Amino acid sequence: MGIHAPTTAAGRTALDAILAEPSRTLVALDFDGTLAPIVENPEDARAHPDAVPALAALAPKIAAVAVVTGRPAEVAVRHGGFAGVAGLAQLTVLGLYGVERWDARTGALTAPAPHPGVAAVRAELPQVLAAAGDLPGVWVEEKAGQAVAVHTRRADDPQAAFEALRAPLGDLATRHGLIVEPGRMVLELRPPGMDKGMALLEHVRETGARSVLYAGDDLGDLPAFAAVERLRADGVPGLLVCSGSTEVGELAGRADLVVDGPAGVVALLRELAAQLG
Repeated sequence: MGIHAPTTAAGRTALDAILAEPSRTLVALDFDGTLAPIVENPEDARAHPDAVPALAALAPKIAAVAVVTGRPAEVAVRHGGFAGVAGLAQLTVLGLYGVERWDARTGALTAPAPHPGVAAVRAELPQVLAAAGDLPGVWVEEKAGQAVAVHTRRADDPQAAFEALRAPLGDLATRHGLIVEPGRMVLELRPPGMDKGMALLEHVRETGARSVLYAGDDLGDLPAFAAVERLRADGVPGLLVCSGSTEVGELAGRADLVVDGPAGVVALLRELAAQLG
């Protein structure tokens, strides 16, 4: 496949399966750090300018495309520019780790009622952050009432702030029936029972895919990597792609192919579309 050749036997097997039967292939991708460059303020994140054209070129040639993200689905759709794009009728956005869903074909958004623990956590969070010490630059993102994320990237020492908050936020989440999902300088408090791996497996079953490509960049993508590895064990070839980052070495170590951030992901999508003719 030109410059984007998998470095593992499992990856090469998956690529062969994708090229041999694209009509049974699901391409699933994270959003931040994979389709969109990481930025200091998540509200400023936008998909790489060539991401939507690359997806629109590939999507009609395969079974389905999914964006699997920790963001609310509506936010990912808006920041990605996915709505109303010719060629993207097969796109589904699985937001908040699969809790929410947006379908490009209908424009419909579905979401459950918020977990009551999220509101309780939000009310107690200022006191917990104050008790953790002087952490200027730490800020809180609310996710459509379904989760709360505490970001440390703007702190004077982002990693130290991240580590200082892990235990108190873990205790806070546990008291209210939530879990903590760590990411790249962010700790997200959300309801248990769904992650990117579960969302991906459900979508594979729904679409009937017989081969899968998954691309991600963060700790939250590890469950999706594990899901692809499980699919492989069940005879469904899967290609694992890491959108390169020095912050999450475990992801790169488990990937079949490491590309250079969102620009590399876009190049891979374009190359795959070209290979499929």
